[in-house]
Amino acid sequence: MTKDHQDMTRSGNPIPNPEAASDKAEQVLIGAMQEFLKHGYAATSMDRVASAAGVSKATVYSHFQDKEGLFNALIKRLAEKKFAQVYGEQPLQGEPQFLLRQLAKKALDELQTDPEHLAFVRLVIGESGRFPQLAQTFVQNLAKPGIETMAHYLAAHPELNLPDPEAIARILVGSVVYFEMLQEMLHGKEILPMESDRLINALEYLLLGRCSPESTKSVI
Repeated sequence: MTKDHQDMTRSGNPIPNPEAASDKAEQVLIGAMQEFLKHGYAATSMDRVASAAGVSKATVYSHFQDKEGLFNALIKRLAEKKFAQVYGEQPLQGEPQFLLRQLAKKALDELQTDPEHLAFVRLVIGESGRFPQLAQTFVQNLAKPGIETMAHYLAAHPELNLPDPEAIARILVGSVVYFEMLQEMLHGKEILPMESDRLINALEYLLLGRCSPESTKSVI
């Protein structure tokens, strides 16, 4: 008897087990991530995912309708994890000169210490030409919530005197993402070396219109 069929009643009917189902889904997602990163989206099959996850193909299909649904689930799983790690509890609270620096540092630290995340983003960008719907799911679930959260926070602080909080939010988030793409994903840190603190100091200076005591010595 396989693991997929261990929980049976005396009549032969499966006993519903939500926790086991959740564990199976997570097992499939872990296997799928390995296969997508190794072979790309187009070359990855549900057979390969099932083999990597150590489950039957029927189990994969029982949790995820098709390959696109499986990939979308990976995007949403990653988005939820990264959003929680960077933004924490909602709504954002704290003075701008402290909170914005903290968020930028968290975002950069998370990107720099998670090579799987960088590899997955590289995969989404690489496949975006042939599979634009996958890239749109990525933007919808990862980029949009972060930008909207930042925009709402900036709009709630009129003392910053920002003419367009949403545009400023895009600049802040985009600067952090582009910095990491250039340094890590495109292997540019030896060509254009820069410490992440210099970027954070510069963004703080541009947004707040002044240097904080921490950044006075390093802002250029």
